[in-house]
Amino acid sequence: MNKIEENDSIKATIFNIQHYSIHDGPGIRTSVFLKGCFLRCIWCQNPESQNLKSELFYFQEKCTGCGRCVEICPERAVQINNSKSIIDRTKCIGCGQCVQACPGEARSLIGKEMTVHEVFQNVKGDEVFYKRSNGGMTLTGGDPLFHPHFSRELLSLCRRAGIHTALETCGHADWETLKDTLQYVDLVLFDIKHMNPGKHQEYTGVSNDLILANARKIYHELGLPIWARIPVVPGYSDSIENIKATARFVAEELSPSVPVQILAYHQLGESKYERSGKNIRCFSITPPSHERMQEIKNQIDSYGLETRIGG
Repeated sequence: MNKIEENDSIKATIFNIQHYSIHDGPGIRTSVFLKGCFLRCIWCQNPESQNLKSELFYFQEKCTGCGRCVEICPERAVQINNSKSIIDRTKCIGCGQCVQACPGEARSLIGKEMTVHEVFQNVKGDEVFYKRSNGGMTLTGGDPLFHPHFSRELLSLCRRAGIHTALETCGHADWETLKDTLQYVDLVLFDIKHMNPGKHQEYTGVSNDLILANARKIYHELGLPIWARIPVVPGYSDSIENIKATARFVAEELSPSVPVQILAYHQLGESKYERSGKNIRCFSITPPSHERMQEIKNQIDSYGLETRIGG
């Protein structure tokens, strides 16, 4: 089997390929978003990234109640009620037949299975922008480490093509998997959700012990450049205690030379919960003000760190 044939046999579900991205690493980049994540953050703004399989998004306001989705659904997961279609999510398998049949475009299938070669050709098409801006490809999600074989092969192809590679991760993976994947990575965008182990468990579903240990190893054992990324979510991660603890960790256990990006919670993802049939757990969160973000930046700066608001 030659390399192209091998890469055609390695697949993952991609839910977005964002071209001309300027917020996920240096220069102009192509950001590849993989489905599948180890965490279940209460404030998750991309709930469609969590599960591995393709998911159905339903825009009820566009539904005309024509019933074509009912007729074509092989799992009998749809019915009409009050001139609108109702989806039984326990039966829906995400086959997408109703998407094709809907005349009002009230349905959209999130996630497409693609091969390593298909994604690489998509990324390589933007090569001219990388060269002009010192950009490249950023692999994100979800979490790319949920698909270590796919991620490693795609990163390897980019490395051989001279394309700068960045990987965004929460760091929740065994060290051997992480180290094997990172051998083809030029920059790690490392998400630090919360420093308190108990609150991290409560807010994300997992402890932060492995995550913080991996951050230390990436920087000190592999010597890879890291950008620390901190979500600022009012009521969850924005306390001064947590901000100071995160700043100390970066400055003292990594290095004062590690750049820090603070990312403000926004409400753009809240409608996705309704469209995907998931419960909205954080509907009452109000995004932090610019003044609050500046206060947090100043607090982190006081530890000798270079802090930036936004990606």
